[in-house]
Amino acid sequence: MPLHLEIVTPERRTFEGDVDEVIVPGSEGEMGILPHHAPLISTLGQGVLRVKVGGQEQEFAIFGGFLQVRPDRVVVLAETADVGSEIDLERAERARREAEQVLEGGFVEPADLASARAALQRALIRIRLAERGRRVPRGEHEAPRHVAPRHREEPPGE
Repeated sequence: MPLHLEIVTPERRTFEGDVDEVIVPGSEGEMGILPHHAPLISTLGQGVLRVKVGGQEQEFAIFGGFLQVRPDRVVVLAETADVGSEIDLERAERARREAEQVLEGGFVEPADLASARAALQRALIRIRLAERGRRVPRGEHEAPRHVAPRHREEPPGE
């Protein structure tokens, strides 16, 4: 039995279809969801949402929102969900530089500091995802690559 996935933002439906597995960035860490998963409602953090379908993987940069899981359906209501293959690397690099300039610029109001740190985090996630998309995809005949454990990236100064 496949798992039906919907990824929705305030602007659009980013993805809808049947999948084999969903890995989401929950607010407390990554969660893997397979068909017949126990019902669950959770908040989302920032990070990469991965969708696996028939040996292929698609990635999305997710920034906040909520997740509802039922045994046959997953609904992701995200503040923002960017398809990894559509991320503009130059734009993400520009956003990173702007956020770093604000952080390096000296004293700023606490609200501005939090905003700059959040912008930097979003830019770093988009850059990582866009750079991953530029790599040559692994063929089915190749051995699986080892994936190092993920660590949360901290903005400078924390």
